[in-house]
Amino acid sequence: MKDIAHSTEEAIFSNPQRIRIAVSLFFFCQGLAFSSWASRIPMIMDKLHLSEAQLGTILLMLPIGQLITMPISGKLVTTYGSAKVMRIVAIIYALILCSIGFANNIYQLGAILLSFGIVGNMCNIAVNTQGVAAEKMYKRSIMSSFHGAWSIAGFTGALIGLLTMNLGIDTHIHFLIIFCLIVINTWINYPHLIPGKGDPQHRSSFFTKPESSMIQLGIIGFFSMATEGAMFDWSGVYFKDIVRAPENLIIVGYASFMVTMAIGRFIGDWVISRIGRKNTLQISGILMFTGMILSVVFPDFWVCTAAFMLVGIGVACNVPTVYSLAGQNKKIPSGVALAMVSSISYLGFLMGPPMIGYIAEIFNLQYSFGLIAFFGLFMLIMSSRLSLFKEIK
Repeated sequence: MKDIAHSTEEAIFSNPQRIRIAVSLFFFCQGLAFSSWASRIPMIMDKLHLSEAQLGTILLMLPIGQLITMPISGKLVTTYGSAKVMRIVAIIYALILCSIGFANNIYQLGAILLSFGIVGNMCNIAVNTQGVAAEKMYKRSIMSSFHGAWSIAGFTGALIGLLTMNLGIDTHIHFLIIFCLIVINTWINYPHLIPGKGDPQHRSSFFTKPESSMIQLGIIGFFSMATEGAMFDWSGVYFKDIVRAPENLIIVGYASFMVTMAIGRFIGDWVISRIGRKNTLQISGILMFTGMILSVVFPDFWVCTAAFMLVGIGVACNVPTVYSLAGQNKKIPSGVALAMVSSISYLGFLMGPPMIGYIAEIFNLQYSFGLIAFFGLFMLIMSSRLSLFKEIK
């Protein structure tokens, strides 16, 4: 049996290109599931007769589920291996997506979204651990392209959602289609994932004391994710209320950000290979700051469109780079390191958008975007600390 397992692993590692495709498709399917849910939020809101306040409260269930399972996710991946965990949680994630379509009241939806966040986090840690392993095999930066696949899935999920709604297809049927696609992907591509091996040295406890290098990476991730969250949730509102764009052009702000972020992720590995991770993070911080400040000082349609494009390029490579650096830490397993960094980074998504709303309520949205602009400078300063890159090799 051992000889069979050994020969199977040799066959897998003999085709790194196939491994890369498999990992990319798992990134894609995770993004497809999430974007499919996001595309149907207005329909679900109408079906359950939710107010904006109720929807805002319910949406918190997803990040809460993600945050409370960060240590558990890292431990599961470390104990059982990322490939085994990925095979199981990918299917469960798709099943929970299907159940969203059958929610009949706010309490059912809240419980389902909490589960969606919990399992989504397990998918996130498992698939990024696979990405780190593939990158180590290639011995060069390829993590950014994996996250580019996730970004492309965002567009694809939105288009499928738009198509199904225009065809009058019910939400639960739409989600069932996505479920089938994810099952097919898992069946075809699971055998080509990198076989993860458990680490018995880290099986004694679910919690590991964070290292200073992981905290630093997490803070950099926090600044980037808070900026991403601002663009996801508030770019349309900014174009509507501050830029005063025509109604049919309000989407331009969000679209310009998303397009350059996706492009940036696909060229990010080439950039990192030329100038290094440290310089990439520093330049990204400058681009984030420049783009946000331009949108605040010059709230003109064309200026803000270009500014949001700069922000998209600025945030494109940050999370992949941070995850890649975390996965290279030799003191702790990749799954645990990624969970540590994600725990801090994801607070940016959780806290950034509400913080913008509170500041905008007191002053206006320009002040909020002005504050987010300085996150780029803070990231530049953090990235300039040489110890951050000396500790992780």
